[in-house]
Amino acid sequence: MAKKRNLRSGFTTGTAAAAAVKGALRLLVTGEALLSVRVPFLSEGHVDIPLVSCEMDGSEAVCTVMKDGGDDPDVTRHAIIGARVRMGDSDGPDILLTGGHGVGRVTRPGLEVPVGEAAINPGPVAMIHGVVSTLREETGDHRPLAVELFVPDGEVMAEKTLNGRLGIEGGISILGTTGVERPLSHEAYEATVRSAIKVAKAMGGDRVVCTTGRRSERFAMMVFPELPEVSFVQIGDFFKSSMETAGAQEMDVIQAIFFGKAVKMAAGIPHTHAAKSDLNLRFLADLVSEMVDDEALVKKVAEANTAREAFTHLAGPYPEVISRVGELAAASAARFAGKGIRTRCLIFDFDGKVASDTGKESS
Repeated sequence: MAKKRNLRSGFTTGTAAAAAVKGALRLLVTGEALLSVRVPFLSEGHVDIPLVSCEMDGSEAVCTVMKDGGDDPDVTRHAIIGARVRMGDSDGPDILLTGGHGVGRVTRPGLEVPVGEAAINPGPVAMIHGVVSTLREETGDHRPLAVELFVPDGEVMAEKTLNGRLGIEGGISILGTTGVERPLSHEAYEATVRSAIKVAKAMGGDRVVCTTGRRSERFAMMVFPELPEVSFVQIGDFFKSSMETAGAQEMDVIQAIFFGKAVKMAAGIPHTHAAKSDLNLRFLADLVSEMVDDEALVKKVAEANTAREAFTHLAGPYPEVISRVGELAAASAARFAGKGIRTRCLIFDFDGKVASDTGKESS
C-alpha cells in the first residue's frame, strides 16, 4: 500500500495581497526592491513570500506575488496578485484601499463587504493594515497611502467560481480569515455556502433551495422555475452548518437531493461525506424492516453496494419507503435549522424526476 502523503499548506489571496503591498511600500519609501517579504498570519506564525516583480511605475510602486495554495486545488492556485501603492492625498484617508482589474465588486447585499465596494474581505484588510503599520514604524514615514489591488487573470478565474451567484462581478474575491490556506480544507466552501444563503436572504428571499451539486441544482431549477437563481444554493456535504445558517437567517428550506444524500440526511448525519456507506444502508434496511414485511428485501437493501442500488429495489414497488426517507431528511433539516423554520424535501430519481416530495412544508 502506498504511503499516504502529507498535504502541504499554503497562503490565501489575502496573504498574497498583503505581501505585494509590503513589497511595494518598501520600494516606495526606501527605494529598496526586495526579493521576498515576511508576512505574519492573523492566527499565528508567518510566511516568507517571494516577489515575482517589484518596480516603480512613475510615482507608483508596483509589486506582484504568485499565490501558493499548497496542495489545495483551488482555482486561484498560482494566481498573480498585485498591488499598486502611491502616496495619498494629505486630506484623504490614512489608507485608501481599492480594487483594480481582476478584483470583483460586490453588487448584492448580504456579504461581509458592502454593495459597491471591492470584494476584499475584512481578514485581508486587517493583514494589509498590519504590514503598513509595521513598515511605518520601521521607516518613520506616516504619510497617507493609496493602495490598489489587482489580479491580471481575475476575470477569467471568476468564471470558475460561484462569485456571479453571490453578486460579485468583474473578478475574484480577496479572501482569508487566518491567512493560511489548508489543503483540501472545507473552510472556504463552507464560508461560500454561508454567504450564498445570506445573499439569498438579503435579496428578499424567504426560502432557500438546498442542493448538493450541479445536477441536483439543475433538476431543482426545473421544478421551481419561478424562483430566482440566487435562491438555489449548492451546500455540498455541509448539511448541518447550512441548515443552521438558514435558521439564523430565518429562511425556510427546500432540500432537492438524490437518494444517497437523502438517506444520510434522514439519519441525521451532520456532514454527509464523512458517513460510512455500510452504516447508511443498515439504517435504511432497519427502516425497510419497520415498514415492509419482506425479509428478502431487507437483506437486499442491507447488502447493497450503494444507496443507488438500494433505490432500484425500492422506488417502484415501495414508494412509501422513499417518501419516509424524505420525511426524515426534512425532519433532520428542521432540527438543525431550529424552531420556526419550515422544511420540505424532494428526492430525485437518476433521471431527475421527483420520486418523493414531502409536499407541504412542515415545521
